[in-house]
Amino acid sequence: NNSMAGFYRSSYVNIKGESKIMASTQFEALDARRAFPCWDEPARKAVFGVTLVVPSNLDCFSNMPELSCKALSATKKEVTFMDSPKMSTYLLAFCVGEFDYVQAQTEHGVLIKVYTPPGKSETGKFALDCAVRSLDAYNDFFGISYPLPKLDMVAIPEFAAGAMENWGLVTYREVDLLIDPTKASSNQKQRVCTVVTHELAHQWFGNLVTMAWWDDLWLNEGFASWAENWAANVIHPQYSMWDQFTTGHLAAALKLDALKSSHPIQVPIHHAEEVEEVFDAISYCKGGSVVRMIKAVLGFDAFQKGLGNYMKKHAYGNTETYDLWKCWEESSGMPVQEMMASWTEQMGFPLVKVTKETWEDDKVTLELEQMWFLSDGSELTAEEAQKKWTIPIMTCTEEGTQADTVVMREKTATITVPIGKDGWVKLNAGQEVPMRVQATPTMLERLAKGIVSKTLPPCDRAGLLSDAYALVKAGSMKPEDLIKLVANYKTEESYIVWQSLADVITGLDSVMSDDEKMSTNFEKFARASVLHLVETVGWSPSDKDEHLTTLLRGIMIGLLSRYCYDDPAVAKEANDRFKAFQADANDVKSLPSDMRTPVFKIYLKNGGEKEYNEVKSYYETATDNAERKHVLLSLGSTLDPALKEATLEWTTSGAIKLQDFFYAIGSVGRSSKQGREISWKYFQANFERIKDMIGKGSPSLMDACIVSSAGSFCSGEKADEIEAFFKEHPLPQSARKIAQTIENMRANAKFLDALQSSDLVKDDFWAAL
Repeated sequence: NNSMAGFYRSSYVNIKGESKIMASTQFEALDARRAFPCWDEPARKAVFGVTLVVPSNLDCFSNMPELSCKALSATKKEVTFMDSPKMSTYLLAFCVGEFDYVQAQTEHGVLIKVYTPPGKSETGKFALDCAVRSLDAYNDFFGISYPLPKLDMVAIPEFAAGAMENWGLVTYREVDLLIDPTKASSNQKQRVCTVVTHELAHQWFGNLVTMAWWDDLWLNEGFASWAENWAANVIHPQYSMWDQFTTGHLAAALKLDALKSSHPIQVPIHHAEEVEEVFDAISYCKGGSVVRMIKAVLGFDAFQKGLGNYMKKHAYGNTETYDLWKCWEESSGMPVQEMMASWTEQMGFPLVKVTKETWEDDKVTLELEQMWFLSDGSELTAEEAQKKWTIPIMTCTEEGTQADTVVMREKTATITVPIGKDGWVKLNAGQEVPMRVQATPTMLERLAKGIVSKTLPPCDRAGLLSDAYALVKAGSMKPEDLIKLVANYKTEESYIVWQSLADVITGLDSVMSDDEKMSTNFEKFARASVLHLVETVGWSPSDKDEHLTTLLRGIMIGLLSRYCYDDPAVAKEANDRFKAFQADANDVKSLPSDMRTPVFKIYLKNGGEKEYNEVKSYYETATDNAERKHVLLSLGSTLDPALKEATLEWTTSGAIKLQDFFYAIGSVGRSSKQGREISWKYFQANFERIKDMIGKGSPSLMDACIVSSAGSFCSGEKADEIEAFFKEHPLPQSARKIAQTIENMRANAKFLDALQSSDLVKDDFWAAL
């Protein structure tokens, strides 16, 4: 088929400009049955023998090395592969096509190959290096050798997800595997590194030991989401992946899990089809956050030992969550099952609120209370108010993180923390626990010193901001206090903290965009924050730039494209760089890949049809998908409504691969107040066309399309309208995503009401900052 599921074909253009076809598989979760008759369930493990009959001029491979190859005719050959180990159906894979490759051997003797389109083998080298180093790191970490004789990684031209961990034959979307050695951005290199480390963690966690049924999907994905950061940190410590975890995985988990339409990590799956709905930020990001919390509580040695024992005990078998708890209980002597049940078996997470504080010269005593946190702050029923979690309370002061952890099992707890005179204390040190914290005004006042002096670590400075934003949205903190807190970050230079600042600024902006006066004042405030960053970071990269500085420059220019695109100096800088790029698309000095999307946006916003066509034409001439993506992510930024419409028409014309079309829809839907109206109208008018395009493909494509088209509204009326549309045009496989999108919209509508009844509507509030 051509649905990017089962055994399917992808088309691509080779280096000679000829159209070619590649055939490959994508069986997770339920699509092995599309290719051959089988008991297609994770616990029905079997040994697989694969024989492929293919045209003689093509390469083919499967999970295991070739056993034999014989000619059947002048044009056909029969290739038989060695039998696989005992494994689940969803991990079987085979590919047929034309390939080049690069290869290397790990210290443990495993041959790894990266297969690329012909003529592009150079682009496989970065991923190959990541794979060799991470496979060795996992071998040592688990204390069990990688169980197969080889590992192949293949770039697939059309691919619905990011990658798939088929045992011994990992398949990837091209942008998540291939790195152009001259053009690739730092962002893309980091992405390729973490996708490779995620998939290779699965070779043990998921492939060697597999969940018994899909309700424990998190055992696969939660652990791989933790491990991708662990291994990336071993290979590239300069990426600071654990700090980035707090503004990436943890932030995504808390955003989704604060909704009533969320689900527990261990989610009941009554019909296999339901599993498609839980390949989401709960299984991946909250799962990974919970694993990170366990590691913090058990300590690395007991954590690692328990995992090694789990692998040895259950190799080639299937498990449930309690099997993992048991191994950690044995390695640590702690009641892991009792501690963890509240995190995996019930939906949501806690807010820990400081209800009383007693400050002395050398210590502070804090009384704490926990409750279920909901993003819109809606009142809890008597039963809901009884929900509680077993929470490790970790604290830090200017002296560093405190050695002892208090475990809060009841609704309330009291802790005493030693501090210096006038010192500060922060709860949830290192953001190790997936929860929100409501500090007192005095605590925040004292913490301001730690923010300004930067003695408070970057992930904690970022965590304070994201907690404050969530609390204001839930009605538990005054909007004025959030803006004053943000003002403490005037001299901030950390990429990690700016990720959080950018989320808060763009979040407030999209909610305020429905109120013209407030929006104008806020935009001035945002503009001043960003222009200060320009003075520090500047436009021009230097050879001395660290990885995170390059990423920070990308965020900075992204914010400039939103708030300062009409500033004459910004517009001129973007125009000059775009012209240099036009003269030579390989000129990564004038326009590095990290800056291309936001510079395209500034250029589009200051231009008209001519500039629009110039940016769009790069889609045809770009040599790889990572470069084409810059066009898809920026085109909708044009200020001309007719060109926004033209972008949407282009997305459904067949000119863009199905795996990518929603990026351009999002570039319109997220561009402005006008953009979201245009994209939602287009989605409704072309619903049947979009539905036919996606066909039997992955439901994740429709989810992405819905969020890109309709996810940016902030009014109750729009939420009602969208809800009514999907009642009339039901999409059962996207039901959970639709419910979450609507609930988020209603929370934003409530948030706007709160902002409109605060001092943020007054000019003098902004003038006094």
